[in-house]
This record gives sequence, structure tokens and C-alpha cells, in this order.
Amino acid sequence: MSGTTTAAAALRRRAAGAGANRWVVLVVLCVSLLLVAVDATVLHVAVPAVTEDLRPGAVELLWIVDAYPLVCASLLILFGTLGDRVGRRRVLLLGYALFGVASGMAALADSAQTLILARALLGVGGAMIMPATLSILRQVFPDRRERALAIGIWSAVAAVGAAAGPLVGGFLLEHFWWGSVFLVNIPLMLVSLPVGRLVLPESRGEGRVPWDVAGALMAAAGLFALVLGVKRLGGGDPAAGVWTVLPLVAGAGLLTAFVRRQRRRAHPLVDLRMFTRPAFSTSVGCIVLAMLALVGLELIAAQYLQLVLGLSPLETGLRLVPLTVAAMAAGLAGARMLRRFGPRRMVSAGFCLTAAAVVLLTAMGGQDNAPLLLTGFVLLGFGLETTLFGAYESMLSEAPPQQAGGAAAIGETSYQLGAGIGIALLGSVMNAAYAPGVAGVPGVPDGASAAAAHSLGEAHEVAAGLGGPAGQALRQAARDSFVHGLHVTLLVSAGLLLLGAAIALRLPRAMSGETAPVEVPAPREALEPRGAGVKV
Repeated sequence: MSGTTTAAAALRRRAAGAGANRWVVLVVLCVSLLLVAVDATVLHVAVPAVTEDLRPGAVELLWIVDAYPLVCASLLILFGTLGDRVGRRRVLLLGYALFGVASGMAALADSAQTLILARALLGVGGAMIMPATLSILRQVFPDRRERALAIGIWSAVAAVGAAAGPLVGGFLLEHFWWGSVFLVNIPLMLVSLPVGRLVLPESRGEGRVPWDVAGALMAAAGLFALVLGVKRLGGGDPAAGVWTVLPLVAGAGLLTAFVRRQRRRAHPLVDLRMFTRPAFSTSVGCIVLAMLALVGLELIAAQYLQLVLGLSPLETGLRLVPLTVAAMAAGLAGARMLRRFGPRRMVSAGFCLTAAAVVLLTAMGGQDNAPLLLTGFVLLGFGLETTLFGAYESMLSEAPPQQAGGAAAIGETSYQLGAGIGIALLGSVMNAAYAPGVAGVPGVPDGASAAAAHSLGEAHEVAAGLGGPAGQALRQAARDSFVHGLHVTLLVSAGLLLLGAAIALRLPRAMSGETAPVEVPAPREALEPRGAGVKV
């Protein structure tokens, strides 16, 4: 009897330890995510210093900025599914190592070509880290209520990282050289590697299932071409230009061939049957729509604050802080809201709240209105994070555990594609509404008007060159036209958000049981004994 009691006590202690370790694992995963999220935006403020030091050409500068997101977005499915086959912790730790090496390479780059290569390697490391964090989180938290809380913390950290990038970069640039924005990653990775090896559990999907190498490369090439084409559209390249159409057509063709290949294979790289589940496909669509509607607005808002209201970059960053704080609050409160309202009402209400914030912001004009901006940004941050939280949680909960890496990669790819398409679409709407307003300004030559029609920043440069009454008239016309274009873009964005609210009605009304049978790994998928002793 005493032996049975002792064994039961030991089991209880191990269970308690596993519960404690789950939250330690979450901390390690959040640190990983923070580094990747910061690195995605930290370079933005360093571009002038990089340009002055390395003297890159226009094309080289474009690749310095775009190499990271392009490579990262194209490789998410490749590394997400590879983690399902060979072990998610293994891929994550390799991503740590590569991220640290690439950061050192970028910090010490003495030419534009070296920096481009380093940024591409950072994208490879980021693609290894991002889906692994979500898939490990999916495995470590089989209880849906606990997992919802973990995803809320994870998403709040993502919001902090994205907002902290420019602030961290600006601080480092004031005290050090531009390479310091990359060098800061190295000590954090040196700590994350041994800690991750000790704490993180290893997990994988079905054992002995072959990995479709050709399919993985096909998906990577297709996504790279598609994202490249979308970025060219967003950068203002002609929609019918050969270097815009060619990558879009090639990307669409490769991805179509990839889908056909997966349907024919006995062991597909990505189980496309997940998309037949309404909750999964609807969640992916909601992620795309949320990012499509909102990301382009971030760029336009930054231009409005600086070029229309005349705020400094630091003042602009501070004005956007309430948006980040509201997003953090929504992430932390997301688990409770999901339990109370269910995925359908939560995601749909998030879309509606975000749309209301966007419509409210149409009251912005040529003069500063700080209370209006504060209210709009708070509602925007809370509504957007509520939407993304509910969509990500539903998507991960609907995916089988053995497909956790692939599901996480699909979610992250949807996020990246939505962001790219949003910049292209809303940027095109903005340009179409803005350009006519700077044509035919009295005293301004046609050539100057054509140059000013490219962007508000270029209009200010042209106006400064003209000087006198003509320059002042062009500057005022450009500001008024930009505000008009902003209002049109906001209304289009609100329409997309309301469409998302309608689509979200396909989500389940309520959360499923706390630990649904499909979410508990079968014995063949159990975590390996090595790691933190976490048992799922």
C-alpha cells in the first residue's frame, strides 16, 4: 500500500513539475519571438546611416530592406513542415545559431552585398524560429484554455517586438554605429541556445513519414516569387510591368503545382484536408484580411504624422505607443474573452471594433488632434489584436498535433502575404486618390507636378526646390490631397474589415472542451524524454 502511495505521490510531483515547466517553455519561446519581431523592424531607422556608410545603389538598398521579409516568408512552410518531421526543437535551436551568426555578419558588413547576404540569412533563421515557437507551444499546452492564455502572452510579445524595433534602433543609433542594431542579438542568442537545449521539449509529428523535399522547394520558390511580385506592386512598380507580372505568374504557377502535388501524395508535406475544416480555413482567411486591411495603414499613418503634422520620428513613435499598449492588453485578456464569448463573436467583434476605429480616424485633418488619434489608435490596437488572437487560437486548435508545424507556418505565411497585399492594395488606393490633387497647381510646371504626384515626401522636396508662392501652393495642395487620400484609404480598409467580420461568422460559436481528444498526442507522437520533462 505504501508503495502505491509513494508512486502516486511521485506522479503528482512530476505532473506539477511539468505544469511549471510549461510556463518556463513559454518564456523561452517568447524571448525567441521578441528577437525575430524586433529584427523585422529595427533596420527601418538605420537605413539613412547604412546608406551614408555603404553607399548602396537604389536596387541594393531595396534588397537590404526586403531580403529579410522575402526570405522569411518564402521559407516558413519549408521549415515548419521540416520541424514536424525531424523535431521542432532541433529546427528552433538551429535557427537560434544561424540568427546569431547572421547578426554578427550583418553588424560587421563592409559592403552592401555582404549586408544583403546577412539579411537573407537572418530571414532563413527567422523562418526556422517563427513556426517552431507556435508549434512547440501547441504541443506543450494541450489544454485549450491554458493554450489560449499562452497564445495571448505570445501575441502580446509579438506586438511589443514590432513596436520596439524602431525605438531600440533609434536608441542604439544615437549612441553607437548602425551595426549595433544587429550586434545586440548575439548575446541574447548565446543565452537562448543553452537554455533552449535544457528547457525546450523535443516533439515531432508522425515518425518515419518521408519529407517531400521537392514539394518544400516548390513551395519556397512559389512563395518567394509571389511575395516579390506583391512587394513590387506595393513599391509603386507598374502593375503591367514585366518584373511585376513575371514573379506573380511564376509564383501562382508554382503554388498551383504544389497544391496538386500535395493532393496526389500519400504523405503530403501539408495536409490540405485541414482547409476543409471551416474553423481552420476561416481563421486563415481572417488573418489575411486583418493584415491586408491594417498594415498599409501603418505606413500611411507614419507619413501623416511626420509629413502632415510635422512630428519628429521620436514623436511619431510615441504617438503609436498607445496602439501597442492596447494590443498587449487585448493579448493578455484574450483567453478570458475567448472563453466568455467564443471564437465567432470574439473575432467578428474584433473586426467590427477595428472598423469603427478606422472610420473614427477619418476625422483626421491637416491639424493635430491628439485626443482623436489617441482614441483611434487604442481602439485600433485592441480590435486588431482581438481579431488576430481569436483567429490564431482557432487555427492552431483545429490543426492535428502532428501537423502543428505546418499549421503554424500556414498562419505565419498568411500573415506575411496579407501584409504584402495590404501594402500593395492600400498603397494603390492612396496613390489613385492623392495624385489628381497635385496636378494643375497654379505656377507649378508639369514636370514638377508629375514628380510631386509620386508621394507626399517627394512633393515636399519639389516644393522646396521651387520656393516662393508656387512652392508653398504645391506643399499645401499635396498636404490636402494626402489627407483626402488617407480618408479614402481608411474607408476602403473599413470595408475590408467588415467583410472579415462577416466571414468570421463561420467560426465555431463556442470553444471545444478543455482538452479535446484530437489535441492530445497519441503515444507515437509523445514528446521525447530529453528536455524539460514536459509531458503532454
